[in-house]
Amino acid sequence: MLNLLLEPLSFEFMRGALATAIMLGILCAVVGTYLIVQRMGLLGDVIAHAVLPGLAIAFFLGVDIFLGAFISGTLSTFVIAWIESQSRIKVDVAMALVFSGFLALGIMLITLLKSKLDLHQFLFGDILGVTTDDVRRTLIITVAVLLLVKLFYKELLFYTFDPLGAQASGLPINLIHFGLTAAITLTIIASMQAVGVVLVISLLIGPGITAYLLVKELHQMMELGALIGVISSVAGMYISYYLNVPSGAAIVLVVTVLFFLALLFSPTQGILTRSEMAHRSARLMSQLKSQKNR
Repeated sequence: MLNLLLEPLSFEFMRGALATAIMLGILCAVVGTYLIVQRMGLLGDVIAHAVLPGLAIAFFLGVDIFLGAFISGTLSTFVIAWIESQSRIKVDVAMALVFSGFLALGIMLITLLKSKLDLHQFLFGDILGVTTDDVRRTLIITVAVLLLVKLFYKELLFYTFDPLGAQASGLPINLIHFGLTAAITLTIIASMQAVGVVLVISLLIGPGITAYLLVKELHQMMELGALIGVISSVAGMYISYYLNVPSGAAIVLVVTVLFFLALLFSPTQGILTRSEMAHRSARLMSQLKSQKNR
C-alpha cells in the first residue's frame, strides 16, 4: 500500500503536478465559496471562456499569455455589468451572451492570427506538463489571493451577504467587486494548466457546494471545501497515474463523486439521512403524544 503512494512521487513531473493540484484545490475552494454564496456560479464559467481572446492576442504579440488572459477575463465582467446597468436585461442573460461572444471571438482570433496556440491544452488542461515556473506562478497566486481573503474577510463577508448594507456603511463595494473578479480570474488562470477552461468551473464550485451540504458558516465552507479540494486533486492525480487517464477529468470526477456522496448522506441535508431523520422525528412525536394521552 505504501509503495502505491510513494511510487508516483519518484517522478519529478508527478511531484510538480501534485504540488500544483494541492494548491489549486485550496485556492479554487476558497474563491469558489464566494461565487456559490452570491449565486454567481455561471460567472466563473464566463470568465473561464472569456480568457481565450486575451490568450490569442497575447500569443500573437509575443507577450505573457497569462497577462492577456487576465485582461480579457476581467474585461468580460465589466461588459456584463455594463449591459446590466444600461438595459433591462438580467445578469444571467448578459452572462450567457458574453460567454458565447467572447468564446467565439477567441476561436476566430486564433484562426485569423494563425496562432500556434495549443487550444486543446487550454481547453482540457495538462497538469503533468507543468514546469517549475508554472508551480511558482501558482504558488504566488495562491498565497496572494488567500492572504487578501484573510485580511479583508469581514468586508468580503459583509459585501457577500448584504451588498446594499455594505454600500450604506461606506464600504467601497466597487473596489470589492473588482477585487473578487480579479481573484476569480487569477484562480482560473492558475487552473487552466491543470484542468483547462472547460472543467475549471467544476473545481471552482464542486468542493464549495459539497462543503455547503455539510456545514453552515462561510469560514467552515472555505476550510472544509479546501480539504475536499485537496483530497479530490490528490486522488485524481493518483487515479490518472495508475489508470492512464486525463488528470483534469479524473480530478473533476472525484469532486463530483464526493458531492453526490454528501448529497445522499449529509447528516442534516442528505437525501437518505433526511428521510430517516424525518421518520425518527415523527416517531418521537408519536411517542410524546401517546404519553400525554396516558
